Amino acid sequence: MTTVRYCTPEWLEKSAAGYRATPKFKEAFKKLTISVFFQVEAEPAWGLDEAIIFGSIVDKGELIDLAFFSEEDAKEKAEFILGATPQEWKKILRKESKFVTDFMLGKISLIQGSKVGVLTVAPHADTFVAALTQYDLQFPDEMSAEELEAYRAHVTEFRAQLGV
Repeated sequence: MTTVRYCTPEWLEKSAAGYRATPKFKEAFKKLTISVFFQVEAEPAWGLDEAIIFGSIVDKGELIDLAFFSEEDAKEKAEFILGATPQEWKKILRKESKFVTDFMLGKISLIQGSKVGVLTVAPHADTFVAALTQYDLQFPDEMSAEELEAYRAHVTEFRAQLGV
C-alpha cells in the first residue's frame, strides 16, 4: 500500500482521487451536500508551526473540493469548522477513537457551525475517515529527525505556495 504523509497536499490529492474512483463513497454521501473543514492545531514538534485548515465540499455525493484553505476562505466557505490537536486527528484517522465520542467529550471543538448540525452529519464520519485513509498515513511523530525536517520544509513551502 502507498504511504503518504499526513497533512500534505499529496495526501488530500490521493484521498480525493480515491474518493472519486470509489463508488461507495459517492453512494454513501448521495443525499449529502456539505462543506466541512478541519483545523489542525499548531504543533511545532510535528512540524506544524501554525494551525492549518483543510476541508471538503460535497454536493449530493460529488466531491467538489478536498484541499487546504486559508482561515478567511474556510470561514467563508465552511458550514462547519472543527478543530483539534494533530494527535487527536491521528487517533480519529487511525480509528483508535470515534469522531462522535470525541466531539461530545470536547476533544474536537466546534469553531464554526451548529452543534446540532454536526450531530446530524456525524453518522457519516466513519465513511469520511475511510475516504481519507485509503493509503497508509505517516504522521510526523513517526518520522526520523531527517524526515521531520524535510516535512517541515515541505509544509513551509506548500503553505507559501497555496497561501494557507
